[in-house]
Amino acid sequence: MNKTDLINNISSKSGLTKRDVEVVLNGFLGEITDALSSGDKVQLIGFGTFETRKRSGRTGRNPQTGMTIEIPESNVPAFKAGNKLKEAVK
Repeated sequence: MNKTDLINNISSKSGLTKRDVEVVLNGFLGEITDALSSGDKVQLIGFGTFETRKRSGRTGRNPQTGMTIEIPESNVPAFKAGNKLKEAVK
């Protein structure tokens, strides 16, 4: 399912227009992005938690040249599924 399919499904189930659903979905995704970029986490009870995790620096290898390179540490987004979501997927 892609974003368009999601908008269409929510629109048909809720009775809202596709435009209204798209505005809400874009706002939702924007708020999650803003929270993660500022270091906060977003908890949706029963669904899951969006957070950032620190990935440590490491030594890597350029596959084209074979030379070793240093990869700096970075923050990466992560999602941990909640219990209700885990049960629904089983």
